[in-house]
Amino acid sequence: MVLLRGVDERGFGFFTNYDSQKGRELAENPRAALVIYWPTLGRQVRVAGPVVKQSVEESTAYFHNRPVESQLSALASPQSQVIPNRATLEEKVEALAATYQGAEVPLPLGWGGYRVVPTTIEFWMHRDNRLHDRIRYTRQPAGGWRIERLAP
Repeated sequence: MVLLRGVDERGFGFFTNYDSQKGRELAENPRAALVIYWPTLGRQVRVAGPVVKQSVEESTAYFHNRPVESQLSALASPQSQVIPNRATLEEKVEALAATYQGAEVPLPLGWGGYRVVPTTIEFWMHRDNRLHDRIRYTRQPAGGWRIERLAP
């Protein structure tokens, strides 16, 4: 699960630790699907395509836009790795807070953004009796999108 942090003509962006489980998996297989679900509205969007890393400049800009506490946590946390206990992590955050008090927290070496470049986008809308609407957009090599209705 990721927190979507931007959508533009280049794709759908999110940020994480590159050494986390998802980072390691994306390094091995740089493809992903994102599902955005709104149960109360009966709507869902599924985006699939290759994943590319965002630039260091984009990652740095986003990182420094976060609250300082979140920056320190990202710097302290070896995401998805086993740690001895919570106290160890909290002590590391406290030490980093003292080190960077009044200074800019550096972008962690193994942290940054990814972008899912959509090759397909599917819109799903709930309908009674399972006759849901499913519309799929598929990016075409020459530009533009092919639009198809799928059976529910």
